[in-house]
Amino acid sequence: MERELRPGETIVVRSAAEILATLDSEGTTEGMPFMPEMLPFLGRRFVVSKRAQKVCDTIKYTGSRRLPNTVLLEDLRCDGASHDGCQAECRFYWKEAWLRRPTPGESSEPSPGPAEEMRALEARLAPNTRRVREVEGAPEKVYRCQATDLLLCTTRHRLWQPRQYFRELTCGNVGLGRFLRVLPRVLVWETMRKLGLLPEVHLVGTRTAPGDDEPLDLQPGEWVEVKLREDLRKALSPRGTNRGLWFDWEMERYCGGRFRVRQRITRFIDDRNCRMVVLKTDAVTLESVTCTGNYSARRWFCPRAVYPFWRESWLRRADGPPPERGNETRRSADG
Repeated sequence: MERELRPGETIVVRSAAEILATLDSEGTTEGMPFMPEMLPFLGRRFVVSKRAQKVCDTIKYTGSRRLPNTVLLEDLRCDGASHDGCQAECRFYWKEAWLRRPTPGESSEPSPGPAEEMRALEARLAPNTRRVREVEGAPEKVYRCQATDLLLCTTRHRLWQPRQYFRELTCGNVGLGRFLRVLPRVLVWETMRKLGLLPEVHLVGTRTAPGDDEPLDLQPGEWVEVKLREDLRKALSPRGTNRGLWFDWEMERYCGGRFRVRQRITRFIDDRNCRMVVLKTDAVTLESVTCTGNYSARRWFCPRAVYPFWRESWLRRADGPPPERGNETRRSADG
């Protein structure tokens, strides 16, 4: 049996015909959909960044889920092209059956396969980006993707099973330094959570009414600074939210940092109900600012690197990058 792929290895995404041969009638392998947005990567070489064996549940929030025979490649993300422009930018999951190691002397030129094989694969995938379900006796069309189907191809990790954490170290997902920094936090926080001592609301705000936030109309490429804790409280409700968006544990570590605006968020697919959410109020994502899995109760070491959404009232315009260039990148990678 061929050994599993490890972080740092170079792989080749298989051709259209090879991938089609692994898919069932619903376009999945082991329950994981191959998405139309992944087609541009066929036949190309990439580096494995993580094994996706321990990922967070963003549907029912049950904690960590076990996802076998799956890796993440570099920072390849969905652009939402086949899902009506969803802007969540989720990282793709790649089943090992869709990948192979390059052979010695093999050309590095992309080899996705003949056009007719590409069309056959596209024909299998296109109908499976939507599904119809019954709601109150009436049919409803909803979206389908790797994020919405995650519970169908994963099993739940038991929180106090030590092997799942050490596996992150031994498989190469996590370095020893990060492991030793985060593991004590796992032990302390989870014990506190079990005893009811870990606050559900991370940052309790002082705003008791919705209020009118001053619009910044931030645009991609602009520099912003994340406000400090006390300033953030003024823009948060006692539940730690602002117009429905939650300020969580992973976001606080970026307070005081300067980052570029990545994009304005106007629409995304809600993993929980598979519907498109159209935002009528401000929200942005920031470059290099992702969930690290270092401060995530029950979801430790998750490799998904989700981009959190930021209200403009949590930010202020900055006149440029931090004094020490690259500071924001190190902050996002630090344990």
